[in-house]
Amino acid sequence: MAGLAETFRSLKYRNFKLYFIGQSVSLIGTWMDRIAINWLVYTVSHSALMLGIVNFAGQIPTLLLSPYGGAISDRHDRYKILLITQIAAMVEAGLMGVLVFSHFYNMYAIIALSVMLGVINAFDTPSRQSLMIRLIEDKKDLQNAIALNSSMVNLARMVGPAAAGILLTTVGTGFCFLLNSVSFIAVIVCLMLMELPAQQKTAHAQSIWEGLVSGYNYLKGQQNIKLVILLMACVSFFVMSYTTLMPVVAKDIFHGTAATFSALNSISGLGALCGAIYMAGLKSTKNLRRTLVYTSGFFSVAIAVFALSGYLWLALFFMFLAGIAVMMHIAGTNTYVQTKVSDQMRGRVLSYYVVAFLGMQPLGNFCVGLAAHYFGARPVLFVEGIAGLVIAVLFSQLFKKTGKVEVE
Repeated sequence: MAGLAETFRSLKYRNFKLYFIGQSVSLIGTWMDRIAINWLVYTVSHSALMLGIVNFAGQIPTLLLSPYGGAISDRHDRYKILLITQIAAMVEAGLMGVLVFSHFYNMYAIIALSVMLGVINAFDTPSRQSLMIRLIEDKKDLQNAIALNSSMVNLARMVGPAAAGILLTTVGTGFCFLLNSVSFIAVIVCLMLMELPAQQKTAHAQSIWEGLVSGYNYLKGQQNIKLVILLMACVSFFVMSYTTLMPVVAKDIFHGTAATFSALNSISGLGALCGAIYMAGLKSTKNLRRTLVYTSGFFSVAIAVFALSGYLWLALFFMFLAGIAVMMHIAGTNTYVQTKVSDQMRGRVLSYYVVAFLGMQPLGNFCVGLAAHYFGARPVLFVEGIAGLVIAVLFSQLFKKTGKVEVE
């Protein structure tokens, strides 16, 4: 019991507990939405290229606007920004549901709403990541809070696709979007119930653009943080974009249905949940950079073998392993950056992390969709895995050049 209490120790903080509860409900809806949008696009267009375009449209605002969003979060109340973005996301999901139910949609409408959500996320994510430290009272529990947050995300990543699979095969995609819209009520209510200490405001002599530049210059001087973020950017671009091709794998390679597609996503979420729980149990960030290299390499190998799998059960097994590795990598990177960055630069530096994590994926999604259009899903997935393995080896050498792995 003591070990279990240690793993969930951040839940003793009221504000973090409220955040955890609200997000747990809302993110199930978010994953239902993600499954529904990809399945809708592929069943309507039968095009891997169109999947790449829609995913590109939904995430490119993150690449372009996240540094600006991070600068805004450093200048204004992150709590208020998060509340506004959650309300905006609820409206976007509701609009998508109405369009689908009314059959008044096409690829242009889907792309437009995807861009709208991407703009919202560009401001939401830096504020959300920066707010985390205000939800706990002891900074020593920050790593645990980040890992528990990852566990919650991945529990939703497991439950959401499973629920979406049931809805897609019974009542259709529209219900996924509307239920996602309703799920935002939980997180909005929990945010309003929080009692946060006032955020200290400092005078800003710099313009927002100058703040962005100062954040970039700060990052250039932090060699280890910079390399960790660059590794995330490379893994995100070359390997994490595999998710774009999951509808193709489910429908064309394994000749499955929406249930097959949701199973692939749910098993990945189960693996990611296991990885996040493992990270939550860690008491030290010792040798964290080495963990990031190993997990990126393992993730890449799992994707390469997944691409070669001829049986669905084998593909599901390697998707489970990939989920474990990628979540350990994501949670580890987030922890490393959060524990190393100064609080004054937190929003700006985390916005660059968001660009690396989420902003590089649209470019990868588009390239993967285009390549699969001409060469097929299997070869592209295999090349993604090999590219990720090469990246892991290269960064292991770069980390060695910056000195021995830190003992913290």
